[in-house]
Amino acid sequence: MFKPDLFKGKRFLVTGGGTGLGRMMMEKFVELGADCVICGRRGGVLEETAAQVMAKNPGRRVDVHSVDIRVATAVEEMIERIWATGPLDGLVNNAAGNFISQTKDLSPRAFDAIANIVLHGTFYMTNACGKRWIAEKRKASVLSILTTWVWTGSPFVVPSAMSKAGVAVMTQSLAVEWARHGIRLNAIAPGPFPTEGAWARLNPLKEDDDNRYSTRNPMGRVGRPSELANMAAFLMSEEVEYINGEVIAIDGAMGLMGNGTFSSMMAYSEADWQRIREQIQSANASDKAKRS
Repeated sequence: MFKPDLFKGKRFLVTGGGTGLGRMMMEKFVELGADCVICGRRGGVLEETAAQVMAKNPGRRVDVHSVDIRVATAVEEMIERIWATGPLDGLVNNAAGNFISQTKDLSPRAFDAIANIVLHGTFYMTNACGKRWIAEKRKASVLSILTTWVWTGSPFVVPSAMSKAGVAVMTQSLAVEWARHGIRLNAIAPGPFPTEGAWARLNPLKEDDDNRYSTRNPMGRVGRPSELANMAAFLMSEEVEYINGEVIAIDGAMGLMGNGTFSSMMAYSEADWQRIREQIQSANASDKAKRS
């Protein structure tokens, strides 16, 4: 589908690139000739991923940086370190956070936990790279991973829906503002693509696992990670550089059916929500233990 040297000479940064969909996209870029940088909060996971990908792709390089993208100064310092070894040609804003909750139960801290990653962190990353590209007169591409909720909203994930919608507007705004500098911004709005980290918080009761999408998705299935990776490679390619300011759904047309992703949870009881809180707290504790 793609030329094997499509990204020869290119260097891309993927946030949250150590696991899940971020890793899948990064691996696709490397497979097509790019060198990559991945960042996230779990340094050990990043190092392991980088080693595995480089072993599979001799001659390619994957650099690693531990960072909390919620902290603007930390982002700026990381981008400065990256540029010290060579400029970037593209950025994929993949890092995110989310969990299921009744909105009335959210504390300001819980809201900020999502908004600070998805909205603030994405802007910090984009602007830190963008101002360097503009100063250097370097063409570049930014791709942000959103959701179909940016068009429909979704109950029980309000912080994520609000933040992702903000990133969609950033994409459209900067696509116009930065186009004259040769910088493109686009976004992908995926439907359900199961990953271990996300599914622990977005399907905490493990209802029918992925089978619940057999009737709720026109294609009767969830997305395959390789499909998202292919879409990302397509949009990052200079072969389609006239695509700018777009948010493209990849969801099997599920969003067109009209039912929000989590609308079925309207029928949940308070006991169900208590079980969900306990499951998410357990998943968070497990993640914290892995980072320590």
